[in-house]
Amino acid sequence: MEKDIQTLIQQLPYKIKLLVKEAGTDHSLLTKDLDDVFSSASLIKVPILLAVLDYVENENISLYQIVKISKENRVEFSVLTELEAEECALGDLLLWMIIISDNTATNVLIDLIGLEKLNQYFKKIGLTQTRIQRKMMDFAQLEKGFDNLTTARDMGTLYTAIYRKSLLSLEYSNLVIDILSRQRVYDSLKRYIVDDVKIAHKTGSLDTVEHDVGIVFSNKGDYIIGVFVTDHSNSEAAKGCIGKISMIVYEHMGKGE
Repeated sequence: MEKDIQTLIQQLPYKIKLLVKEAGTDHSLLTKDLDDVFSSASLIKVPILLAVLDYVENENISLYQIVKISKENRVEFSVLTELEAEECALGDLLLWMIIISDNTATNVLIDLIGLEKLNQYFKKIGLTQTRIQRKMMDFAQLEKGFDNLTTARDMGTLYTAIYRKSLLSLEYSNLVIDILSRQRVYDSLKRYIVDDVKIAHKTGSLDTVEHDVGIVFSNKGDYIIGVFVTDHSNSEAAKGCIGKISMIVYEHMGKGE
């Protein structure tokens, strides 16, 4: 597996960060540039999901609570924006944020918690290099140098905790895995896997970055895989690269009865 992946990566014209580990242990099987800090794109939405659910638990708030959607939080390429929604249930905001990566839903939730408290929560759960510094689609802040950042190591820490259900109550821990498993974007990690395998994951995409990271639940044993592509000039090629690496890992780690 390692040799095949290294051969593939050596042929690529862009940078790859990589993490493959057994889900139930701290044993990493394959890593590359674990501590390189890079633009998280929509990967940041997973720790936001956990932070909001932590807030909901601590404040005893219902997921059916209605949250207002302000005009300034509406951005393009959003179902909520298309629907001209003025309010939405909190639980539905979490769903939209993850399963279709809805940026309007994300911005509403960022306002609900606040940037400072989100970053405090990220540090609390062991994400040492993950920071949120701007809202989704806020390219003015991005031009000023304020981006949302993470590392492959932090994503490994995050998904290991999600798998172990160690951050929230059992009810909400199960909800996190359920939401991630309902992901509608399957053109990277699952791109070349024909089996009906469950993957609880999240993608992230910007002009020069393409990521996908999650938990693969397989008959041979569950594992965590993250492939993070930066400095690319072709999004589809980058997704194909993620898919090929994922397929190699699945053939080794997951395929079989």
